[in-house]
Amino acid sequence: MPKAESGGKERILVLNPGSTSTKVAVFEGEDCVYENAVEHTELDLGRFERVWDQYEYRKDAILEFLSDHGVSLGTLTAVVGRGGLFKPTVSGTYRVNDEMIADARAEVRGPHVANLGAVLAFGIAWDYGIESFIVDPPCVDEMDAVARYSGTPDIERTSLVHALNVKAAARAGAKELGKDVCDANLVVAHLGGGITVASLRNGRMVDVTNGLSEGPFTPDRAGELPTVDLVKMCFSGEHDEEDIMKKLVGGGGLTAYLGTNNAVEALERSEKGDAKAGAVLEAMIYQIAKQIGAMAVVLGDDLDAIVLTGGIAKSEKIVARISERVRFLAGVIVLPGEDELRALAEGCLRVLRGEEEAKTYPETVDGGGCRL
Repeated sequence: MPKAESGGKERILVLNPGSTSTKVAVFEGEDCVYENAVEHTELDLGRFERVWDQYEYRKDAILEFLSDHGVSLGTLTAVVGRGGLFKPTVSGTYRVNDEMIADARAEVRGPHVANLGAVLAFGIAWDYGIESFIVDPPCVDEMDAVARYSGTPDIERTSLVHALNVKAAARAGAKELGKDVCDANLVVAHLGGGITVASLRNGRMVDVTNGLSEGPFTPDRAGELPTVDLVKMCFSGEHDEEDIMKKLVGGGGLTAYLGTNNAVEALERSEKGDAKAGAVLEAMIYQIAKQIGAMAVVLGDDLDAIVLTGGIAKSEKIVARISERVRFLAGVIVLPGEDELRALAEGCLRVLRGEEEAKTYPETVDGGGCRL
């Protein structure tokens, strides 16, 4: 298989599909030499019944966009895409294979635009005769056995988490501590439209909040709810399944309380005297801090640091209020934003350079050592 290089560096196309755009980047080694976003109109996307059906449209749009912007793909070494909601698997970089694509198409863990990342990478890589990968998909599941108990044998706790950014933030946080990530014990809170909080013991996510159904409420998700009251609402006859799901994911949290999914806007409204906005935002901060405390208990005296990352971590005022509540547990490291494109490129590079072996999907959760 040909390995194209630019100045001796690996040249990698990175793809991160979002709900109304696909972020694209070209890396030469560790250097990002091109980054942009291919916008997809609601009119174009509305033609498709399922997210999966957007594949050909998005692929053609990406290739046309890059060509129009003078980005040559003829010297690519590999293509890497964002991972989707696949079967539970361990952390790492995976070669895209037929089973992964089939599971994405079948929506084995639910519909999500991230399911397109693997097939877009594979399709474009196929055209150029090169390899395709994904890195740390949301389905990474390294939870300890004790963390899987929910309270009823009918439901097992599983991991759906912002694994790509959590793992990247853990590496960066450990580096700030002067440690190898495999020797660090961290609580990492990814703060975005979705919020996940994870306990990492020696690099493994031994407990996490499921980003769709657990943890604090978020800008647009309800998080954990009182179960008996939720059951009563479901059977009240006033809501169908689609309505309930919208209340939980997409229409919950700040959106439900304040009509906005923007935490900074909520903060600004609070500072201008909006008492309700202030109370709701403080409740979200309270719940985030409470969950960080719970995940700190998982690690006990071995906790090295708390890492705050994601888009909300760009707000110094919100970060300060979270930190004030949790700093008694450990020092707080703030890594604002999320550089998913770089995290994808770096995961691909580790395989291309022989620093780690590419995994074959699905790799069974094995309870072993550090996976970073």
